[in-house]
Amino acid sequence: MAKATKKLTGKEQESLLLLLKNRFEKNAKRHKGIEWSKVEARLKANANKLWSLSEMERTGGEPDVTGQDKKTGAFIFCDCAAESPAGRRSLCYDREALDSRKEFKPADTAIDMAKAMGVEILDEEAYRYLQTLGNFDAKTSSWLKTPEAIRKHGGAIFGDWRYHHVFVYHNGAGSYYAARGFRGSLMV
Repeated sequence: MAKATKKLTGKEQESLLLLLKNRFEKNAKRHKGIEWSKVEARLKANANKLWSLSEMERTGGEPDVTGQDKKTGAFIFCDCAAESPAGRRSLCYDREALDSRKEFKPADTAIDMAKAMGVEILDEEAYRYLQTLGNFDAKTSSWLKTPEAIRKHGGAIFGDWRYHHVFVYHNGAGSYYAARGFRGSLMV
């Protein structure tokens, strides 16, 4: 994708900032002690990150602030849609898994799509933290950044919320399901 297409117009930026502000104010429990004015200032100072946030939104992620990095001061945006983002499902885990499939290949991989969007896939720790802010993936599941020790044996991990509990499971990295996508995060 050309670099020029990864930039929002002024009007698109304004619209996205308003949407993010409304979501931020509606879901204050996700980011206690964080002020929107500081988030907005950081977003405006890092306008290049707005395109990635717009991609999170476009694919159904409903990004919102879920924390702040203590070292850098960066705000952490995470997909907060109730279910795994609809525009990012039916994906196998990574390119190696996709290439190894002989038939019925999905259109893309979670890792490749996240990279193209400029976001990181949640790891198990971030996923478990997100689940403290609400109940996510009650009907879907989300691929999680898989430790190399698991991936080298052909597996990948994913999480969901069932029976009032967060579960992290394993599957072959080449598997894909209509109800499994991935959640992304972005530091701004």
